[in-house]
Amino acid sequence: MAYPKIIQGGMGIAVSSWQLASTVAQRGQLGVVSGTGMDLVLTRRLQLGDLDGQIRLALKHFPIKEMAERVLARYFVDGGKADQKPFKSKPVPTIKEPQALTELTVVANFVEVFLAKLGHDGLVGINLLEKIQLPTLPSLFGAMLAGVDYVLMGAGIPRAIPAALDHLAAIESTELKLDVTGAKAGEDFSVHFEPAKYCAPGTTSLARPKFLAIVSSTTLALTLARKSSGKVDGFVVEGKTAGGHNAPPRGAMVIDEAGEPVYGPRDEPDLAAIHELGLPFWLAGSYGRPGMLEEALATGAQGIQVGTAFAFCEESGIEPEIKARTIQQSIDHKAKVFTDPLASPTGFPFKVVQQDQTLADSGVYHERERICDLGYLRELYRKEDGTVGYRCPGEPVDDYVAKGGDLKATEGRMCVCNGLLSTIGLGQIRKGVHEPILITAGDDVKDIAQFLKPGQMTYTANDVLDALLVPVPAT
Repeated sequence: MAYPKIIQGGMGIAVSSWQLASTVAQRGQLGVVSGTGMDLVLTRRLQLGDLDGQIRLALKHFPIKEMAERVLARYFVDGGKADQKPFKSKPVPTIKEPQALTELTVVANFVEVFLAKLGHDGLVGINLLEKIQLPTLPSLFGAMLAGVDYVLMGAGIPRAIPAALDHLAAIESTELKLDVTGAKAGEDFSVHFEPAKYCAPGTTSLARPKFLAIVSSTTLALTLARKSSGKVDGFVVEGKTAGGHNAPPRGAMVIDEAGEPVYGPRDEPDLAAIHELGLPFWLAGSYGRPGMLEEALATGAQGIQVGTAFAFCEESGIEPEIKARTIQQSIDHKAKVFTDPLASPTGFPFKVVQQDQTLADSGVYHERERICDLGYLRELYRKEDGTVGYRCPGEPVDDYVAKGGDLKATEGRMCVCNGLLSTIGLGQIRKGVHEPILITAGDDVKDIAQFLKPGQMTYTANDVLDALLVPVPAT
């Protein structure tokens, strides 16, 4: 079959917006929306008034009218909330979450994919993080209700996802085992999802999207290809220069003089070995410039995944003012990314754009009051009574330690959840204070000015595609 040459990366929380994914898909490439935190994104967009009416349009197409109406009634604010009024909260993910949250998660992912696919027949995918397990099943099902074509997942070992997609497509009861720190041998912690509750009566099947695992090593690709619960349809092989979360270096973590993790030859994937698996793969990490597509194709890859170049185009979810500052930094040759080994509560290295008045600014970081009120990156741990507790090294230090957490693990941690929401204009406001911004991007952020046309200070997704799809003349 024919595969897209370019996959637009699934970035941050709603940075890969439906508008961006739609634009890329209409060019015959794979547009991807981010599925992380979509329940929260939907509620906050509704509280801002859904001024263009697109969310309400999508809600009218959700297969269970009453479910969509409950979400709308609970969160929609006609005309939008007052600027300095905090956003209304919603429940945080838990093993035994309220029915209303499951409904919201299904609906939210349906809305994002529906809008990304509206008005064309191009390919649309959704990107999820394996480490955020609790909302995975309802997120996947909501996307499948809207006809999502691909599911991409990394930040962990998503071995159970192929079978989950099979069960969801068959409208069968689906289970996902959870990673719980301290779980004893024989203990099983899992979440269950009943898809029949969230689709039109009489629905017996849905199209099963293709599954692409995001990997950073040959070993992981081999493991997933041979030992996954179902069919893996391909891989995105992501290098250490890609934005967001990076895989940690193999072996003991070594930090260089600048404070960044040191990667070595063991961290370079064997593309020939991956090619021998016979599955399509795409290369990611600093492929966002002319000529890189040809280089990838020469290795046997189907193409490339590009994130950072799209992250700062007009259609992405990042606030225009942030895009403008970052593009200016690129023009001035001052754009810099720091691979922070501590920032993310997950423990994975995390790329942070260095910019004043953001969490990368030490003053801003230390002024922010620690709070964990969104909970997507919380660690599940076994309590002494055998039940599951929730903790995050980004929460108040005393709270984390009281839950058995290691004090050292709290050092340098940022609230990635709240910070990324502020980057897309959906940050919380507490006592008149806005949550600070956290910007993530790959090393290629220094080069994004290359997509500007003469006399322009912004660029579009089509500008990026035009640059990447034009073959570089041989010299």
